[in-house]
Amino acid sequence: MKNILFLFTMILFVSLIQAQPTKDKAAFKEYKAGYYENSILKDVRDVEEKAAPVLPYRRFKADYSGRELPNKVSMYKSQWANIPISQGSASTCWCYSTTSYFESEVYRITKQQVKISEIYTVYWEYVEKAREYVRTRGTSAFDEGSEANAVTRMYKMYGAVPYEAYTGLLNGRKHHSHEKLMAEMSGYLKSVKANNQWNEAEVLSTIQAMLNFHLGTPPTEVTVNGKKMTPKQYLNDILKIKPDDYVEILSYEQEPYWKKVLYNVPDNWWNSKDYYNVPLDDYMKALNTAIEKGFTVSIGGDVSEAGFDTESQCAMIPTFDIPSEYINDDARQFRFSNKTTTDDHGMHLVGYTDFKNHRWYMLKDSGAGSRNNDPNAKEFGYYFFNDDYVKLKMMNFTVHKDAVAELLKKF
Repeated sequence: MKNILFLFTMILFVSLIQAQPTKDKAAFKEYKAGYYENSILKDVRDVEEKAAPVLPYRRFKADYSGRELPNKVSMYKSQWANIPISQGSASTCWCYSTTSYFESEVYRITKQQVKISEIYTVYWEYVEKAREYVRTRGTSAFDEGSEANAVTRMYKMYGAVPYEAYTGLLNGRKHHSHEKLMAEMSGYLKSVKANNQWNEAEVLSTIQAMLNFHLGTPPTEVTVNGKKMTPKQYLNDILKIKPDDYVEILSYEQEPYWKKVLYNVPDNWWNSKDYYNVPLDDYMKALNTAIEKGFTVSIGGDVSEAGFDTESQCAMIPTFDIPSEYINDDARQFRFSNKTTTDDHGMHLVGYTDFKNHRWYMLKDSGAGSRNNDPNAKEFGYYFFNDDYVKLKMMNFTVHKDAVAELLKKF
């Protein structure tokens, strides 16, 4: 009897040990020069003959060495998207990710494979920011950042053009850098405020002159399939994109759930209150339902975590941060409220897979960190996110209303 009891106790002990989650490790890692230094900054130096060096530093990062991870494109069920394109050193991920998203939408709707100009949209976003700056007498934000729904907003106002019609790259540039452009525009607007010179027509004319000098003058007419048309005609007749068909899904506790609310971040500079706010479980269900139906999404949130690893190109929430079973609405809001979750990057979610009891997502990226591998590899320009990372750190996504029709019925 004692032997049986001992054997039962040992089996129970071993089972309890095996049931414990593997504890993640971390280490301080030296920052290594990569695509940003060797390609983007090299381009800046070649054109401008100078660029601020990136000083060596160490980062506290999760250590995923020796771990089996789903970091191969071939492991994912994905939808059509153009190959990843770099945003350079300009802070325009909001436009690159959402433009990529709309390219996939054009393919889903019409089966056309098109490349849409990101910088055409960015150009008019700067103009509208300047307009708002005048309207608010200098209290609104004027910088490079924005939100995904700024793209649909600009589409409604100004239409869209093909990439080849307006690249915004002048003087042999390969990558965008808006540092000088922003310095000139911001300096000018500060002088407008200091001198109380709130003439909207004059301000916008001056801002456009600066944009034209640095990015080129945007076209008022394009030729597609041998036919001349305006940017709005290109959007409506060729791309078949209806901006009002797209919605923003958000999840945070500081505003009421099941209401359209304000997303209170600096990049929402025009204070859009068009975000459908839902509990986290509904947010994840809506996301998974959409991608399983064959839709893609433009998604935004925080990519500054220790579990966001550019070497493996994977993003997870390590156990030393918070165990998976404790990730909920409160944990998400806590990090947003204490500003450890920030709205700092947008990407295009194009695929998914199920791996070791977790849903994983494949995200097309325009930033430099996803480009430190072989340029010829299929993984060049992609990240792979564990569902826990999305639950805790990715705050909102843009999607076609048909993909979340059941969710929207609850509003």
